[in-house]
Amino acid sequence: MVGRIIETPACVAEGAAFLARAEPRFAHALDLTGPLPLRRRKDGFAALLDAIVSQQVSVAAADAIWGRLKAARLTGPRKVMWAREEDLRACGLSRQKIRYAKALAGAGIDYAALRGAPTDEVIAQLVEVPGIGQWTAEIYAMFSLGRADVFAPGDLALQEAARILFDLPDRPSEKALRAMAEGWSPWWGVAARALWAYYRVAKEREGIR
Repeated sequence: MVGRIIETPACVAEGAAFLARAEPRFAHALDLTGPLPLRRRKDGFAALLDAIVSQQVSVAAADAIWGRLKAARLTGPRKVMWAREEDLRACGLSRQKIRYAKALAGAGIDYAALRGAPTDEVIAQLVEVPGIGQWTAEIYAMFSLGRADVFAPGDLALQEAARILFDLPDRPSEKALRAMAEGWSPWWGVAARALWAYYRVAKEREGIR
């Protein structure tokens, strides 16, 4: 089963209300952040390429690289497949990310079919593509497919936000944060939005694009 899809701000508000009832610290965080953003994006090749661009770079750097790719019209699979390496490098992609971008362009993913696939199957299919790890697949499922049952415990901003919000001595590991999130089901996607928003308030910088 696909499960709940986050389609509107009302869906996010419903999830936020659930979290505030389930966990008082989320209620505190939401008082500080205000209404959470919808963060829905289009699905498809460009969305996954954007996620690859965002890997291990700051939000500002990812925005700049993506802007150059768009200006060069290098955001479609055919364009990327046949682009010269130097043209992609000029946009700011590393050699490794150029390899990942071209692997994605040649992967032949049926993006329409992913919309109706269970989340576990979506993630399993995406991580088969070089350059798409668990984090990238989870971000795609969360934002491009709107899955409410997705969290991204490997995200450093989420880990740091959880450390501050829950007054932990250290930043939780991916495994520890995944265990913490068990009680936030079925609204993991909204819990992630709440923690990213709280990170922005607590650290005065963006944690996710």
